[in-house]
Amino acid sequence: MNFNFFKNKSVALDLGNNNTVVSNRQSVLFSQPSYIVFDAGSHAVKAVGDKAYNMFEKNHEELRPVKPLRGGVIADYDSARQMIHEMVGQACGCGSFMSGYDCIISGIPYNTTEVERRALRDVLDQFSARHTYMVYEPIAAAMGIGLNIREPNGKMIIDIGGGITEIVVISLSGIAAFQSLKVAGDTFDEEIQDHFRRNYNVAIGLKTAEQIKIKVGAVMDNPPEIPQPLIVKGKDLVEGIPVTKKVNHSEIAFVLEKSISAIEHSVVQTLETCPPELASDIYENGIHITGGSAMLRGLRERFETKLRLPVHIDPQPLLSVSKGIANTLGETKKYQSILME
Repeated sequence: MNFNFFKNKSVALDLGNNNTVVSNRQSVLFSQPSYIVFDAGSHAVKAVGDKAYNMFEKNHEELRPVKPLRGGVIADYDSARQMIHEMVGQACGCGSFMSGYDCIISGIPYNTTEVERRALRDVLDQFSARHTYMVYEPIAAAMGIGLNIREPNGKMIIDIGGGITEIVVISLSGIAAFQSLKVAGDTFDEEIQDHFRRNYNVAIGLKTAEQIKIKVGAVMDNPPEIPQPLIVKGKDLVEGIPVTKKVNHSEIAFVLEKSISAIEHSVVQTLETCPPELASDIYENGIHITGGSAMLRGLRERFETKLRLPVHIDPQPLLSVSKGIANTLGETKKYQSILME
């Protein structure tokens, strides 16, 4: 009997440093933080996603929280394997012994080694799907934005994720020029945390730093939308007592200046290495920015001023890659040139 008959589910995976999205051809099934919590003694899974994120930095010694992805790739294989298994199970339902997967496609950063790609392949193999593919995330993001990647026309994508920023020029379903740097959302959080420690002698957690970035984060002093100042709670490093500090968008813009300048420099380097014909296309088409950190206030205005090019930011930057991968699910033969086994 051919049991492949029962394998009817197709799943798209966007494994982000901070957020994992599981979707099918029609909709997003699961979108939660990339965290997992184990029992320290039995190593049983206690929580994944939102529940695990809420436990992070608030756990006792009997719980072991893990963030399995670093720099956009798998850093802890066993934890990543279990986290992805739990998340896909929650998204698709456990089903019966006859249920299974027809096709699973996962995104992966362009600047990865064969070892990092092998780790992801091994994680995906646990689902015993009929077809398992990987696709480069910048190409998937371009498709998710709605760009035609197959035409001979240069398109620049800047994907500012949690662990890595990738800047690529796409033409004819391939990458003609690229730069990659490990300056992204996690770096911004660490810089905010370090700023409070050095300037105020106040310790704050990474989760608090992330909330500061989301609520008052900006990359210029006068963004179009000016958020209200935020009251931040932390611990005084000298006296050890809880304290509060007020922080506004201008202060965060100053903290993030070095990192944003590094991204701008990499964009210029990518344009310098890009063939002239593709560079002229980019001058017409502009730059497309995606990834969670694309939501920083003033990013479009700053890049347009510094680079003197039109800048487009996806209205749903967290879902660009996921939507692009989902587009390939039903047409794997059409997109064979960009899918890797």
